[in-house]
Amino acid sequence: MSRAVTSERRVAAIAVHALTATGVVWAFLALVAAAQANWEAMFIWLGVALFVDGIDGPLARKVGISDALPEWNGEILDLVVDYLTYVFIPAYAAMAAGLFPDGLGVFGAALICLTAAGFFAKRDQKSADNYFVGFPAVWNLVLFYWMLFDVAPEVVLATTVALGVMTFLPIHFVHPMRVVRFRPASLVIVGISTALAIIAIVQNLAPADWVKAGLALALVYLIGISLWRTFRGLDS
Repeated sequence: MSRAVTSERRVAAIAVHALTATGVVWAFLALVAAAQANWEAMFIWLGVALFVDGIDGPLARKVGISDALPEWNGEILDLVVDYLTYVFIPAYAAMAAGLFPDGLGVFGAALICLTAAGFFAKRDQKSADNYFVGFPAVWNLVLFYWMLFDVAPEVVLATTVALGVMTFLPIHFVHPMRVVRFRPASLVIVGISTALAIIAIVQNLAPADWVKAGLALALVYLIGISLWRTFRGLDS
């Protein structure tokens, strides 16, 4: 049974849409920082955008946003912001930072943008148990690990090609917030890795080895669950 659409609910819905829309501001600030090769500031703004992306969905569901404000489509707004912060800016940053082999920066960045556009256009982005189907274009995360571990240009390009191909394969990637079975452990891992990522950014992406080890283990955890789901089948 749908709730009555009161003026208070409409105001709340407008506020949630406005919150989502601030993502373009954080994206712009991240782009400015990337253009200045200020990678730490770039990741800070991308982190703010990621935080907003993490809370606007639950808030939208809480206020029943599609009923309260049916003339606005929050999903489209969210996709616009996500493409900027998850894909476009990381692609530009990877090229500007010289992470790809010489002469292949534009190719690498274009490959990121094109394959991610394919993922964003998919109707079946998620499985019935809320895993992403195909690499979910989280290039902001990939960029962070590339820079943190000072990955060789050839490996960066190989990773880009591999993940680009995985975008269109039936490989499942865990959504830490939405996959029910592993949610408690996933939330703990995400919380710890977020704290470690903040330490790494504060320390100019050159933190102590224990910080890098913790972030590496968090990645292994997420990849492990994703592979388990891919080969096991539907998570009941």
